[in-house]
Amino acid sequence: MEKMLIVGVNTRPLAHSAYQLGYEIYSTSYFCTMDFDRWHHKKCILKQKSYNSCGKFEESFDPSLLMKLSSSYIDEVDHIISYTGTVPEKFPPSKIIGNKKVENVENKYKLYHKLKNKFKFPDTYHLSEIAEAQEIAAQFPEKKFIKKPVQGSGGYGIEKFKNMNLESYPESEFILQEFVSGENVSASLLSTGTESQTILSSKQLYAEENPALPEFIYGGNITPYPGEDSVFKKVAQEVVDELKLTGSNGVDMVIANDDIYIIEVNPRLHGTFECAEAVLGINMMEAHIRACEGELLSVSSPEKYAIKKILFAKKRSLVGNLKYNGVFDLPLENTIIEPGQPLVTLICSSENLYNCLEKINRATSHVEGKLKEF
Repeated sequence: MEKMLIVGVNTRPLAHSAYQLGYEIYSTSYFCTMDFDRWHHKKCILKQKSYNSCGKFEESFDPSLLMKLSSSYIDEVDHIISYTGTVPEKFPPSKIIGNKKVENVENKYKLYHKLKNKFKFPDTYHLSEIAEAQEIAAQFPEKKFIKKPVQGSGGYGIEKFKNMNLESYPESEFILQEFVSGENVSASLLSTGTESQTILSSKQLYAEENPALPEFIYGGNITPYPGEDSVFKKVAQEVVDELKLTGSNGVDMVIANDDIYIIEVNPRLHGTFECAEAVLGINMMEAHIRACEGELLSVSSPEKYAIKKILFAKKRSLVGNLKYNGVFDLPLENTIIEPGQPLVTLICSSENLYNCLEKINRATSHVEGKLKEF
């Protein structure tokens, strides 16, 4: 039996699919949820204990800790999947299944610089001083801007840029980017490096209005995109072809006034993983591996909808038994979840989008009913 190491913030969905393919699973992750049971060896950064706080992800997560936890597994395994929160350059390239070098894609300014002459981007600036950002914003009073980390995912660290007291912004390199208001969409693609296909479109969801959360935090997807998607799917395919990516990749875009703006490229298996499996009826890990081997899996058009919704705590909460149909990434019962931190992931698929929305709402009510302010 071949051994596969999966490294990332939350490896549960990928491990489940790889396990179905017959791999012996090794996992290092930030979260180790109670419904994660498809592993041979695992290590986690977050140690959940009853009546103890799980802390804050954005304060506790450190990619170097994942590497430290993974070190004892690297020589033992046959293959490595680098997921969100890690970069493949840290591992032996011969063992990586997927893109082996992603620095020029994950660095938002390098991506912009590479593609800006072929694709439409929001105005983007790489800066190291807030005073520079204030000067740029003053030159374009009709535009709104956001401040983003040069690298990162999930919407963490993104905020609206305001002409505030300079002391409110610590000095470090960052991206100042024009905020384009429109429809947030995403495309999931498979690519061999020489040919690609867009297998799924989606509408991106941000975390619902929540006083404990920044407004740009990733909150899930509706798949397929409930509208005309042929144009932005084609653009996404052109982006992946230009970058010569392999395996499963995602392209995030904004549609505004019939223009398609590239926002980010995810050069790995990404957030729509479970939705893709639900609506396409395929094992996404298998599709990813075969694409990396030079074969594009035959994929039919989706015949139903899927919704992924990440629930975040609105208040400091003691969690009860959250087991319920369609509820995943379960925390340990009686742990404490801080405001703004992820509680669970809700996933539903149905031929009727409205039925799916109703199921998601019922699951949301169930979970929220099992929380006690603490």
